[in-house]
Amino acid sequence: MPELSQHRRFLALAICCASVVVVVMDISIVNVALPAIRRDLHASESGLQWTVDAYTLVLAGFLVLAGSTADRIGRRRVFQVGLAAFGVGSLLCGLAPSIGWLIAARALQGIGGTMLNPVAMAITVSTFPDPAERARAIGVFGSMSGLALALGPILGGALVDGLGWRFVFWVNVPIVAVAIVGTVLFVPESRAVRARRFDPVGQTLVILVLAGVIYAIIESKVLGWSSPIILGLLAVAMLGVLGVLGYEPRRADPLLELRLFRSVPFSSAILMALFALCGFSAFLFVSTQYLQDVRDMSALAAGLCMLPVGLLVVALSPRTGRLVGARGPKLPLTVSGIALVLGGAASLWLDAATPLPAVLATYLLFGVFLGTVNPPITNTAVAGMPRSMAGVAASLASTGRQTGTTLGVAIAGTIVGPALARGGTAYTRAERGVWWLVVGLGVGILILALLSTGRRAMDTAARAAALFEEVDQDAEPRTASYTADGRRRGH
Repeated sequence: MPELSQHRRFLALAICCASVVVVVMDISIVNVALPAIRRDLHASESGLQWTVDAYTLVLAGFLVLAGSTADRIGRRRVFQVGLAAFGVGSLLCGLAPSIGWLIAARALQGIGGTMLNPVAMAITVSTFPDPAERARAIGVFGSMSGLALALGPILGGALVDGLGWRFVFWVNVPIVAVAIVGTVLFVPESRAVRARRFDPVGQTLVILVLAGVIYAIIESKVLGWSSPIILGLLAVAMLGVLGVLGYEPRRADPLLELRLFRSVPFSSAILMALFALCGFSAFLFVSTQYLQDVRDMSALAAGLCMLPVGLLVVALSPRTGRLVGARGPKLPLTVSGIALVLGGAASLWLDAATPLPAVLATYLLFGVFLGTVNPPITNTAVAGMPRSMAGVAASLASTGRQTGTTLGVAIAGTIVGPALARGGTAYTRAERGVWWLVVGLGVGILILALLSTGRRAMDTAARAAALFEEVDQDAEPRTASYTADGRRRGH
């Protein structure tokens, strides 16, 4: 790829940042709109859960596939397809006449989203060849998640109150249109020197596991855990897990590189990512409904209550990244685990009469938690891994986050769903089950932080990395099999 001017490099970065903003914002912005969607489309609590989870489930299931496809056929090309799919999905979400159509359109949005975040990161890395510039660009790119989180509830609240919930989705359309044009003009095409091969069987097994578990959790409150349908879904998920364990180790380029899990830091990072986003998505799903349905706030006021969370994420994430680089991940992981435990415990006492300053102070704890948990998780996932596996490790950490987000909404909705119609005291009483879950997840993060940062844990990371040394040794000769534009030559 020819070297680009500084101006074009930063324009490409801006386009990539716009993509991460719309993808992340569409999680928090939709949560604020859920009460309005329920009223307008006469949706059940499970319908609201699927409105969030149809999006995050697709993101979790196809992130790795989208990244490897982009490496193979061209990152710019896949990025453009992702922008178009996300834009069409957003348009259809706003036109949805029923909750079923909305859920289907959200799934289309998710398909587009899988082709944006991981691919945008790969484009950013390939666009900035200088290590110092690349580090700054990645820092800017990473901070966009916090910015999107801060903007989402406020923008969502203003749109719901001013124009209606459908504009929560339509706001994406002009942003995506501009990004598509900008991609054509300013984003260079790039491919991986050695792209991982497709793994359709592994991909199918992953979808069976995720979809089976999530569907069983969401529908269990209607069908009951003893229902043949629920038991069948759980059985399918278990068979999927056994299939992954039996099939993936036999592939040269598996979708899920199970040998990475021999590293205690890596395994802990995946679990912490799942725990962290499970706790935060449960908080977001329950709190936006608590503010509007229990405290009778407008959507905009509810969004403004979430502003301290987003601002703390923006402020703390870069500082946490520097702290991880200087002192390692143990301290920020410990702080994040304690903050999540305290946030969950403090939320146990929230009800309709709780003074608003006390509510906001509780939410600040969740901001501290999210602002200090993501950088050390990514660092822990890739620590000690050879370059050939760094991208796979980081993408699996992202998959853990999206899986956690999906589970958090599914579990929280199942806990509070039966009490939603009764509202008031019944809803706040039901919420306590969610907060006890959040406390338990915080304790889990604390335990994993201690397990993953000791000397013995780092030794397991070194042994796992040694398994992939031959991949790095083979990578150099394989470059001769590819042309300068990333196309493979015939043999």
